[in-house]
Amino acid sequence: MPSLLETSAWQALQVHYAAIRDTHLRELFANDRDRATRFSTDAVGLHFDYSKHRITEETLRLLLQLAQECGVAERRDAMFRGEHINVTEDRAVLHVALRAPRDAAIMVDGNNVVPAVHAVLDRMADFSERIRSGAWTGFTGKAIRSVVNIGIGGSDLGPVMAYEALRPYTRRDMNFRFVSNVDGTDFAEATRDLDPAETLFIISSKTFTTLETMTNAHTARNWTVQALGNDAAVKNHFVAVSTNTAEVGKFGIDTQNMFEFWDWVGGRYSMDSAIGLSTMLAIGPNHFGEMLGGFHAMDEHFRTAPFECNLPVLMGLLAIWYTNFFGAETVAVIPYDQYLKRFPAYLQQLTMESNGKHVTLEGKRVAYDTGQVYWGEPGTNGQHSFFQLIHQGTRLIPCDFIAFEATHNPLGNHHALLLASVLAQAEALAFGKTPEEVRAEGNPDWLVPHRSFEGNRPSTFILGDSLTPEMLGKLVALYEHSVFTQGAIWNIDSFDQWGVELGKALAARIAPELESAAEPELHHDSSTNALIKRLRHTTVSS
Repeated sequence: MPSLLETSAWQALQVHYAAIRDTHLRELFANDRDRATRFSTDAVGLHFDYSKHRITEETLRLLLQLAQECGVAERRDAMFRGEHINVTEDRAVLHVALRAPRDAAIMVDGNNVVPAVHAVLDRMADFSERIRSGAWTGFTGKAIRSVVNIGIGGSDLGPVMAYEALRPYTRRDMNFRFVSNVDGTDFAEATRDLDPAETLFIISSKTFTTLETMTNAHTARNWTVQALGNDAAVKNHFVAVSTNTAEVGKFGIDTQNMFEFWDWVGGRYSMDSAIGLSTMLAIGPNHFGEMLGGFHAMDEHFRTAPFECNLPVLMGLLAIWYTNFFGAETVAVIPYDQYLKRFPAYLQQLTMESNGKHVTLEGKRVAYDTGQVYWGEPGTNGQHSFFQLIHQGTRLIPCDFIAFEATHNPLGNHHALLLASVLAQAEALAFGKTPEEVRAEGNPDWLVPHRSFEGNRPSTFILGDSLTPEMLGKLVALYEHSVFTQGAIWNIDSFDQWGVELGKALAARIAPELESAAEPELHHDSSTNALIKRLRHTTVSS
């Protein structure tokens, strides 16, 4: 297979980009009355309108050819077959198995993993029902009323996002809190108003050795034992999501209350595994199952739909177009639903930890940009903060707008105004406001440049009926497979994260140097050595 830059599609795209890069969306729409229909598609309950992108039918044809020449379909099929496409860790990549139906067969190293997945889901469901019904009690006999998930990265971002997104489906008589930061403030504020006798901690760590998670876990253990006066209370108030039985037992958690997941599940792809235990506790097993169904529906669409109407593939190809040809460095994700307020933060890990890579699968330095910076806030808040830069700034920032036809909270005309806002922003970004239009409004000449909008700012409009558990699963899987598509074209490993490991190793080395009573011999750079010496007086004395 030729390298990316040697593919005929890539070379043709370079020529094509030079020819259309200055073409305005106003012209594209004026010349094609059916453009909105031609460049939109409906699948698995989502309407995907990409007509406000700076593309033509030729652009799309060449991008689809690029996907073919880069073997996206072959790599996708290898993933679904359980092949070890995570080459640097020699692992399968099978988050799709986490939401496969009970009767499916997905093989990893000759073993069908689906029965094991459903065995864990069944144990999670049984446990959730016991907690939610009050059958499970704390050390003093009180029912559990508060659940605190302790994790970091994928063990935190997914559960937090899902809880906030699915609040209408949660038990409102229970508290759900999330602790991730090793900053003691995070734990202190999360537990300040909780009763230890009614609190359950979920410790989510595959290895049960993650520095931040285990520091918070031991603080939670001390908090519980000091309040309840007995080490035996740990068994009633702690469960684990892990694969390290020995460390879980050493901590004091009954290993019967350990929920497993597997090395073929990356942390940022794990919210629908046992990592989602807090989600299931919050929304119940039935709604959790609906969310899995949404994931699976998008998985099957990605696996089977022709690329020209395949939502994740189209999304991924548009990302390639703007990153590698227009030089766009960021993507703004703007959900017009307050319940999705943590969705952009969740996507930051999913996208940037996956595709923030500088070498190919073969270990060679890439000769092109990979990855994008994902960021965003809910609409309409973003309109009154960063939208100015998107509208009139000098940087090209493609936007993903996410909206729903129905709201969970129909208050007056709020939802109509919300939908009007998202439609208006997409229109304004695309078409702008010409100087002639500004003058026609009676503005003096000196003010015209300030009030003109160039437009030609691209956006995708993703529309669903309502934000349900099933819909959330579809949205997450849409972005998962878009990330996959981009990584396959860039020929990178989207499923390792060695950059994260370096910081962990250095922190483990520095922590004892900050805390030791004796002055340590330091072997860092001069800046780090000086900062350690400056900070030792506060950390040692405390």
